[in-house]
Amino acid sequence: MRDLSRNFGFLVAYIVPGYIVLWGVSFLAPGIQWWLVGDGIAQQPSIAGFLHVTVASVAAGMTVSGLRWLVIDSLHHRTGIAPPTWSDVYLHERINGYEWLIENHYRYYQFYANSLIGLLIAYGCWKASVEAVSLGVLDVVVVVCCMVFYAGSRNTLERYYRRAESLLSEQRKNEMTNGGHPKPPKGNPKPTTKDPKEGEGKK
Repeated sequence: MRDLSRNFGFLVAYIVPGYIVLWGVSFLAPGIQWWLVGDGIAQQPSIAGFLHVTVASVAAGMTVSGLRWLVIDSLHHRTGIAPPTWSDVYLHERINGYEWLIENHYRYYQFYANSLIGLLIAYGCWKASVEAVSLGVLDVVVVVCCMVFYAGSRNTLERYYRRAESLLSEQRKNEMTNGGHPKPPKGNPKPTTKDPKEGEGKK
C-alpha cells in the first residue's frame, strides 16, 4: 500500500506535469507528437515511443519542478505562506508521520504547482505554433485551470507547512496527549512575585 501511494505521488508530482509540457512542445516538434499519438492512421505509438514519453515526461517534470521551486515557492513565501520552523532532531522518530504528510499534502502541492508551470509552457508553445487560433474557449479554459492550480497549490502548501511544523516542532515534546496546553513543571514552582506586606516589619 505504501509503495502504491509513493508511485501515485511520483506520478502526479512529476510525470503528469511533464507530460503536459511534452504535449505543448509537440505542437512545435513533430517527432514528439509521433511519440504521443503516432501518425494518427497507419501507425500507433510503439513500446519504444512509450518509453521515450515516460523518460521524457520524468525529465520535463523534474525540470518544471525546479522552475516551480524558483518561481511558485518564492511567490507563496512572499505572499503570506511562511516556511515552517521545525527541528530535524525529532525526524528519525517521527519519520512515518512525515512521510505521510509528504504523500498526502506535499505531492499534491507539487502536482498543482508543477502543472501550473507546465500548462503555461504548453500554452505558450501552442500559441507559437501554426495551429493556434485567436482568443476562444480554449484560452478561457487555460486561464481557469491556472487559477485552480494556483489556489490548490496555496492550500496544499499551507497545510503541509503547518502540519509538518506541528509534527516536528520542539514544543510538541511538552504538549499534553490531547494536543492542549503544555504540561506544568514537576514539583511546586517557587513564587515569582513577592508579597507586598513581606518585609514591612524589618524597617
